[in-house]
Amino acid sequence: MNFRYICSVLALSATLLTACSSKKSEEKKAAEKKIRTKDDDKADSLLLVYNPQKGDKWIADFVDNLHKKYGFNGNMLVAKDGKILYEKAIGWADYLHRDSLTINSEFELASITKTFTGTAIMQLVEAGKLSLNDNVKKFYPNFPYEGITVKLLLSHRSGMMNYVYFIDDIWRKEKRNMKKGVTNQEVMNVIAERKPNPYTKPDNRFHYNNSNFMVLGAIIEKVTGQRYSQYMMEHVFKPAGLKHTHVYSTTEYEKIPVDVVGHDRNSFRYSVAQNFLDGPVGDKGIYSTVHDLVLFDKYLKNGRLLSKKSLDSAYTGHNKPINGHFNYGYGWRMFDGEKMDKVVYHTGWWHGFRHIYVRDLNKNIVIVFLGNLTNGSLMHLDDLYKHFDMPIIRKGAYHGNGSLPGSDED
Repeated sequence: MNFRYICSVLALSATLLTACSSKKSEEKKAAEKKIRTKDDDKADSLLLVYNPQKGDKWIADFVDNLHKKYGFNGNMLVAKDGKILYEKAIGWADYLHRDSLTINSEFELASITKTFTGTAIMQLVEAGKLSLNDNVKKFYPNFPYEGITVKLLLSHRSGMMNYVYFIDDIWRKEKRNMKKGVTNQEVMNVIAERKPNPYTKPDNRFHYNNSNFMVLGAIIEKVTGQRYSQYMMEHVFKPAGLKHTHVYSTTEYEKIPVDVVGHDRNSFRYSVAQNFLDGPVGDKGIYSTVHDLVLFDKYLKNGRLLSKKSLDSAYTGHNKPINGHFNYGYGWRMFDGEKMDKVVYHTGWWHGFRHIYVRDLNKNIVIVFLGNLTNGSLMHLDDLYKHFDMPIIRKGAYHGNGSLPGSDED
């Protein structure tokens, strides 16, 4: 063995050792960044301070009208530059038992859950545990569709059918247990066995449906070896100080341990009971409060949960814009236009719950409406957006190129 060869081996070993040390150092810094401190708790408590006597009078009048004229029932909050301008709990948590809502009431977030699932997936990408270009078959070899990647799931371009209707039809026809929740893994098994026809080919067009994020929830569980609820608590909820945010699935709870009941068909007479479809998570299944959604906004913005690079990717539209301005990124709906504010948001609609969570990234405004009476009240927020000189977050308010409004609703 000559001297030059020995020197080369030693140099290569030193390089590898330095690279490994550097990687471990970066991983340590990333882990330390997620550890909460007393200063975090103090800052969060100050952020959530609200004095009703100093609440914004214009917003108060607007919300009162939204309740009286359009029937909004739920919790709402508006914050700007780290200060709550107005918040209110309006109406019933459970009309049947005449339980009133409180500002800390936890709502089933419905599709707002997708913003959390997208965050978790991007965390795993940052950690090198998966890639946006990974095929679903890498994690579930018996998955019956070719060419569907993590990226296509995140941006609703997989072309899959909606598992909710598919599973519901099977359970009803075969008279299966409608109360016992089904897991993401069980849904994946049924899809593998029955091979339902896809809606369209992968990456052919934008087609919003819950299957995409149910599969992402299953991938999170497969990659981490944890239940979705465990991963979210450890890596998202706790680092962001979300003390009133949980994943509740009927596979883990016989009865979901929250008091807010969804009411459907624009009537308090129709209280929606949880069933087997409240088992799968990732597309839905997270319960939270208006305050915790303000904190989620904070810890996304300050880099605690994701890097700027990941957020930029998540906030980039990956489809043709609807009416020229509305698009979908990785778990986020968005409004984007020249000389207009960049707004990321998500709506939610499931089992008697109807919500909207809006984050104006330019003006640093957060608007949250969590409702538990399904009606059209949240279609009447235009004046609130105009009051803050924000874009109107309603597709019908604009005209432009791309898909037609209504083709991608929850």
